[in-house]
Amino acid sequence: MSMRPFALLRRGLGALWWFIDATRRTLLNLLFLALIVLIGVALFKREVPVLQDNTALVLDLQGPLVEEQSGGVRDNAIAQLQGNGVQSTRLRDVLAVLAAAETDPHISRVVLVLDEFQGAGLAALRDVADALERFKASGKTVTAWGSGYDQKQYYLAAHANEVFLHPLGAVYLDGFGRLRNYYLDALDKLGVGVSLIKVGTFKSAAEPFIANGPSPAATEADTLLYRGLWSTYTEGIETARRLPPGSTQALIEALPERLAAVGGDSAKLALEAKQVDALKTRDELRELMIERGVRDNDTKSFRQVSFSTYLSRLTPVQRGEASALVATPAVGIVVAEGEIVDGAAPAGAVGGLSTASLIRKAREDDAIKALVLRVNSPGGSVFGSELVRRELELTRAAGKPVVVSMGSVAASGGYWISTASDEVMADAATVTGSIGVFALLPHASRAIDKLGVHADGVTTTWLGAAGDPRREPDPRFIGMLQTSVNHIYADFIGKVAQARQTTPEKIDAVAQGRVWTGLQAKERGLVDTIGGLNAAIRSAASRAKLGEGGGAVASASAPASRAAAKAPEYRIVYIDREPGRFERLIEAFGGAAARVLADHFELRLMPASLPERITGPVRQDLGWLVELVDGRKPFAAVTHCLCGAP
Repeated sequence: MSMRPFALLRRGLGALWWFIDATRRTLLNLLFLALIVLIGVALFKREVPVLQDNTALVLDLQGPLVEEQSGGVRDNAIAQLQGNGVQSTRLRDVLAVLAAAETDPHISRVVLVLDEFQGAGLAALRDVADALERFKASGKTVTAWGSGYDQKQYYLAAHANEVFLHPLGAVYLDGFGRLRNYYLDALDKLGVGVSLIKVGTFKSAAEPFIANGPSPAATEADTLLYRGLWSTYTEGIETARRLPPGSTQALIEALPERLAAVGGDSAKLALEAKQVDALKTRDELRELMIERGVRDNDTKSFRQVSFSTYLSRLTPVQRGEASALVATPAVGIVVAEGEIVDGAAPAGAVGGLSTASLIRKAREDDAIKALVLRVNSPGGSVFGSELVRRELELTRAAGKPVVVSMGSVAASGGYWISTASDEVMADAATVTGSIGVFALLPHASRAIDKLGVHADGVTTTWLGAAGDPRREPDPRFIGMLQTSVNHIYADFIGKVAQARQTTPEKIDAVAQGRVWTGLQAKERGLVDTIGGLNAAIRSAASRAKLGEGGGAVASASAPASRAAAKAPEYRIVYIDREPGRFERLIEAFGGAAARVLADHFELRLMPASLPERITGPVRQDLGWLVELVDGRKPFAAVTHCLCGAP
């Protein structure tokens, strides 16, 4: 008994020592990690070289061109560590670099190298092409070179002063269109049924799950859409290259004969058709640039700066970062890219809550006088779309002008969020419209029957098991869904009619789920103006009575005194959201259950040896059914066109 107090004291001191020791080790580990980071920064940080006169800006674009980079911090960091480089290139960065280079006295020309460029929607390509034209108008030259050009690469190359092609290369233009997969027979073999509830004759988004081919209405709508886009594309390259109107289509129609006439030499045919100006190897291009510019003895090439290096030289103001906000008034830009979902979403998707919070942040910032919503979305959740639209409505009510700039796609839910604005501006090649609503209800009663599994039990109401995917859907439940979808469609066209200052009946006539090009949408009163992102920014600034800005910022190499002398009357600021630590953790582990079900579908429908070009669309389409089954979209009506820019 007398030893008990000493034992308690010993245990207490032991616990205290364990706590002190654990704290010491934790602090030492943190200090060690900090030291590792500092050493890494010291080793890998490179001094940005000072630009000299007659420097060529090499626009070596990598990956797809996007409004904002998706994948999150973790994916991008891993890609960098694995040596995969940049996974995508942001449109805003390309526009900022070209705008700065346009007035930079040290940049004499741009050299476009597009071999690693994976393209973008036509509207985004047109934004870059316009920036190239402004660069040329400043008296500087753009030279394009490629080992070959696909359709998207060539659209940019065509806007150069001169286009060079490798002697073994080709210019491959194949037009616009799409072949969709249809799953009715495949799902039937699996014992999976899908009930489609929709409003809109042309609302064809979910047709692949209930049919083996497109409906006449879908074929009619797609034909008009793709012909309109193709006309915009060919007119753009023919004007830039000073080719006769219709020459591109004529070349494609006669391609077998024209190619045979030059002995199968695709490069020679491109030269003969005036698609390119000369055939040159990469070393010949290098020697030509040295001859026209200055030799760099260190690199044994011409004096140059890469796109990524030049981008790193730009000031926060030029990059449109929020930290650039001081006292100068600003036009804020919120990017809504990707599928629209209900709650928060990382970059690459439009979260109803997260995107609405960005708009609210812009509204509550006194320095931001006007807002541009850049939309590049095929739609998605009705509720998520309404959250975003409501925040825009509140922003207008607060006295701040709102201009919507439609990117390559702003359809269905992407159009819904665009209605609460002072002006809707689309590119001629924007894919928009698709004003319609649908709901999908998959069920697999026959599939589980084949496995000898039978679902049965007791519920207190008929509704308890009415939508269970293990049973055939109850007709009363289908009727309820149809009523709900009808109501949402009426609300949709009502909001559009109010925004467009017309009647729901007139909107219904051009809605019905039909997609249009931006030009076709303007002709039908669904958009106000045809223009790109820069035009939308200028319009927002004008509505807020802000004067000159944007391009008036100093160049990347200009001294501070010159920057001060050319200070703009307003600045352009992108309102971005940084992911938190918890979000990064969820990103690392989320969606595991859904992927298991997706893998099951893929194994049953696709042999493992099929290439990604075939399996990719199947995986994307079946993702919708997966999300419905795993409960993230419990029979919810959606405004989605399941479409993309060609």
